[in-house]
Amino acid sequence: MKKTWKILLITLGCFSALLASGATYFAVVTKDAALDPKKLVLSDDKVEIFDADDGIVKNASAFSPRETFRLETLPDKAKFAFVDTEDKRFYDHGGFDYKRMVKATLKNVRTRSFKEGASTISQQLIKNTHLSQEKTIERKLKEVKLTYQLEKKYSKDEILEKYLNTIYFGHSCFGLQSAAEFYFGKTPQELDLADAAILAGLIKSPNNYSPFKHPENCIQRKKIVLSAMLAQGHITEEEKAAAVAKPLPLGPSASSLDKSYFDRVFDELEELSEKYDFSLGGNIRIYTYLDPELQNYLETLADASETDKSYSVLDNRTHGFKAYYSTVGPIRRLPGSLIKPLLVYAPALEEDLISPATPVLDEKTDFGGYEPKNFSGTYSGYISVRESLAKSVNIPAVKILNSTGVSKAAEYMKKLGLEIPADDYSLALALGGMKEGFSLNELINAYSAFPNGGEYFSSGFIRKIVIDGRSAYHKNDRAMRVFSDDTAYLINDMLKTAAQSGTAKKLRPLALPIAAKTGTSGTKSGNTDAYALSYTTEDCVGVWLGNADNSPMDITGGGLPCNIALKINEYLYSTHAPSDFVKPDGIESVTLDKAEYYATHNIMLADDDTPVEKRFSEIFKKSALPSVKSERFSHPSISAPSLSYENGRVVIRFKEGTPDYYEYLIDRFDSVTHTTVYSGKYIESFTDEKLKAGKTYVYTVTPVYKNKKGQPISLPAVTTKADGSLRPVVPDTPPDIVEKDWWNY
Repeated sequence: MKKTWKILLITLGCFSALLASGATYFAVVTKDAALDPKKLVLSDDKVEIFDADDGIVKNASAFSPRETFRLETLPDKAKFAFVDTEDKRFYDHGGFDYKRMVKATLKNVRTRSFKEGASTISQQLIKNTHLSQEKTIERKLKEVKLTYQLEKKYSKDEILEKYLNTIYFGHSCFGLQSAAEFYFGKTPQELDLADAAILAGLIKSPNNYSPFKHPENCIQRKKIVLSAMLAQGHITEEEKAAAVAKPLPLGPSASSLDKSYFDRVFDELEELSEKYDFSLGGNIRIYTYLDPELQNYLETLADASETDKSYSVLDNRTHGFKAYYSTVGPIRRLPGSLIKPLLVYAPALEEDLISPATPVLDEKTDFGGYEPKNFSGTYSGYISVRESLAKSVNIPAVKILNSTGVSKAAEYMKKLGLEIPADDYSLALALGGMKEGFSLNELINAYSAFPNGGEYFSSGFIRKIVIDGRSAYHKNDRAMRVFSDDTAYLINDMLKTAAQSGTAKKLRPLALPIAAKTGTSGTKSGNTDAYALSYTTEDCVGVWLGNADNSPMDITGGGLPCNIALKINEYLYSTHAPSDFVKPDGIESVTLDKAEYYATHNIMLADDDTPVEKRFSEIFKKSALPSVKSERFSHPSISAPSLSYENGRVVIRFKEGTPDYYEYLIDRFDSVTHTTVYSGKYIESFTDEKLKAGKTYVYTVTPVYKNKKGQPISLPAVTTKADGSLRPVVPDTPPDIVEKDWWNY
C-alpha cells in the first residue's frame, strides 16, 4: 500500500513539475505578447505597394480602405452566413472550440495530413492582425494568450465586427464594406442571402472562389455555405433554393474602377499566399516591377480604339511586368496567328524538320476534311519558311504542324506555360483554333523565351512580399530550357523579317533590332481579336484589341494594334536602342543559289561561278547545313526543248522556266555538214527555214554561261520528204513495247 502511494506521489510530482515548467515556458515565450486595439482596425499602411525602384506608389492607400461598417446594420442572415461557415459555435465558446479541435486532429491523423483547421473567428482575427507568418510553437502560444485577452476585452459582436472589417475578400478588398461594394455595388446592410453566401465562401480562398475567376468553384462554395446555414436552422430549404438559383455577378460593380496593374498585383498576391501558405494579415509590403512613368504612358493610350483593350510590357531581364493596362482584365481569348511561332515554327526548327529556307508549297489543301484558307484568299505556290512566317501564311503553317505532330508541338507549348486541352488537339491549332485560348500576359510570357535564348521563366508582377517586417515571398527565377539557343535565334531573325516586311511592317520606322508577330481571329461576322506582339533583347510588348462580349470589329493585328505597339516601343526606346540578338556559335550564314532555289525548289550552295544577283544568304543551324553545291552556272543545263515541223520549217521551242541568263547555241547536223544556226541570248523559240528536201537533220541545243558550255542536248532526228513534209526517223531496232515507251520514238 505504501509503495502504491509512493508511486502516486512521484507521478503527481512529475506532473506538477511538468505543468509548472509548461506554465513557466508559456509565460516566458508570451511575456511580450499584448493585445493592441489599434491593430484590430484597418490603418493607412495596411498595404503598401512599391515600384521597381522601391519607391512607394502614391495611390497605394486606395488598396487599404478604412471604410468600416457597424455589425448591427448587417442583416442577420448575412451575419450568420459568416458565423455558420467559419465558426458555428462562435457565440458559445470562449475563444477556442475544443470539440472542433479534437475533430480536426482525428481527421488529420486519419488522412495523414494537416489540412483540417480548427481556428475560431477570434483566433483568425488575432492571427491576421497581431502575429507573424512563422509556424512555430512560440507563435501558437502567443495566439492562445492574445485570443484569451481579446475575448476578455470585447463582446462577441465586437469581435465579429472587427473580424469582418479586417478580413481579406480578394481583388484588393479588405473588409466587408469594400467587398460588398466591389462584388455587388452594395453596402453591407443591402446584402441579401445569396450575396452573403458568396462573400462568406470567399474567406477560405479568395482566389479559388472568386465569382470572376472561377465561377464554378464559387457556385459550389456558395452551396456549402448555404448548407451550413440550413444545418444551423438559420435559413429554410426554400430560402436556400432561392439563393442557389440566383446568378453570380458577372463582373465588378460599375463604381469599382479597374486599377489594371494593381488588380493583377492583388491577383498574384492571392495566388502566392495559397501556394506558399501565408495569411494576408498584418502590415503587407508588396514590391513590384512597376515602372510608374511607363504605366502612365500606357494609360494615355486608353482612347486609341473604341474597343476593349489590353497593353502589357514585360522586362526580359527581370521577368517582371513593368506596366499593364486593360479594360477587361486577364481574360482568355483565341490567339490567332500569334500562336504560330510557339506551336508551329519553333518546335519544327527544334526537331530539325525545317530551316528558314525550307520551301513549302502554298496551295489549296485538304487535310482529311480540314480545308484551311489563307487570310488573303490566294495561294503563292512555293514559299520559304521565313516568308511564310513573316507574312503569316496559313497553309504552310498547317503543313508544318502536320509534319511535327500536334501532340509533340503541344508538349513544347506546355513547357511555355500554355497547356492545350487534349480535346483541342487538331491541325486547326496552327491557326489558333481552340475553345478557350490564353490571356495576353500568358502569350507574352511564352514569347519571352525567344529573347532569352530558348529558356522559359515564369513572369509576374511581384518580386517580393514582406509582412510585419518578415519576408513572406521572394521571386526565384528558375529557367526551363524549352528550345535551343539556335532555334530561338532563328525565330528571332525570322520575326525581325516580319517587323520589316511582313505583317508587322508598321514597326519598320523604329530602325532598331525588333522582332514581331501579329494575329487576328474571328468569325464570318467579323474579327473578334487582334494582336500585335513585339520584343527586343530588353522588353516584350503586347497589344490586344477586341470586345469582351465577342462582338465583331474590322480591326486586324497588322493595323491598329501594330500602331499602338509602335508608340509603346517609341516611348521605351526614346533615349536609347536595345542591343541586337546575339548569334550563337551554332548558327552559320551560307550563300545559296537563288536560281536553283526558285527553279527546282532545292536548297543548294552557290558555286564560284554563281553571279551575285543569283545568290542569296540564309542562316542555318550548323548541325543542319546544306551540303550539295549547285552547278547551274559552272555546268549549265536545261530541260530538252521541243521540236516541230510547221509549214516547211523546223521550230524549236524552249520549255517554260528555261533560264534566260544563259546564252544558247543551236547546231544543225546532216550527213555532210554542221551549221550553227543560232548563237545568242535566250529566245522563246527558234525557226529554221533553210531546209532541203530529202535530208535528215539532227539539232543540238547547248546552254552557255560566260563561255562555259553545258552538255549539248540532242533533239529527235527529222527527215524531210521529197515533197518537203517532215517525218520522224525510224530506229533500226523496233522498240520493246513492254519495256519502253515507244510512242516517244
